[in-house]
Amino acid sequence: MSKLKKWKNLIISPRSCIPAIAGPTACCYNGGIRHERSCPILKTILVVEDEPAIARVLAAYLRKAGFGVKLAADGRQALELFSQEPPALLLLDVMLPHIDGWEVLRRIRETSSCPIIMLTARDGIDDRLTGLNGGADDYMPKPFIPEEVIARVQAVLRRPSQWTDGARQRRFGRLGIDFLAHRVTLNGAEVTFMPRDLAVLLYLAEHPNRTFTREQLIENVWGTDYEGSDRAVDLSIKRIRQALSHWPVEEGEIRTLRGTGYQFWIEN
Repeated sequence: MSKLKKWKNLIISPRSCIPAIAGPTACCYNGGIRHERSCPILKTILVVEDEPAIARVLAAYLRKAGFGVKLAADGRQALELFSQEPPALLLLDVMLPHIDGWEVLRRIRETSSCPIIMLTARDGIDDRLTGLNGGADDYMPKPFIPEEVIARVQAVLRRPSQWTDGARQRRFGRLGIDFLAHRVTLNGAEVTFMPRDLAVLLYLAEHPNRTFTREQLIENVWGTDYEGSDRAVDLSIKRIRQALSHWPVEEGEIRTLRGTGYQFWIEN
């Protein structure tokens, strides 16, 4: 039996609870009955695959693992869905109608650091290098075992950040920071800051999960000759939080540790 036929004949137990949509209220199917229950917002995976059987299998395994899923059958649809709402990660096939996976990867990398795992039957070393050098986070040749794809997805999403381009670009989930260009993007769109606020954010982001007092931030960002109030730090942090209000809290946030200071927290 071919791998494709095995996937087509895949049976998922009707008693398993598979999340169907992401949101504050998620729909689950248990024993064939649709239930709604309150649960945490799911991370959404965009599956870009033109083989319907493979797409369905990946979607089933992802939902069983607790992810929300969106499907795109070609490169054009993938870019449209991505622009509407960037996912937590893309599973991207290379051989696609209209716009191939390489071009989709290139266009997304122009504006976003969203994690991308390439899926393709082309297993040559040149193809692997093309994907990885083009900004892909991982590369899986077909045929693959669905459980391994899920493990790769979970492993990539567990990475707190990734350095690229001479270790000066870093991403924290949907938040991307270019330390050389002093550029910040969120959900694929550039975020603008006042110069001092940007300097504070860059300094904190270079030291994730480390706590800094107001005095330390004043010394390292404002400079030792600063003679104003240390409350300027509080106001700067407030503006940064407002600018990053759409950054999912499960990926990271600017935390206040009362009596201690501020921290650029990211999930380990």
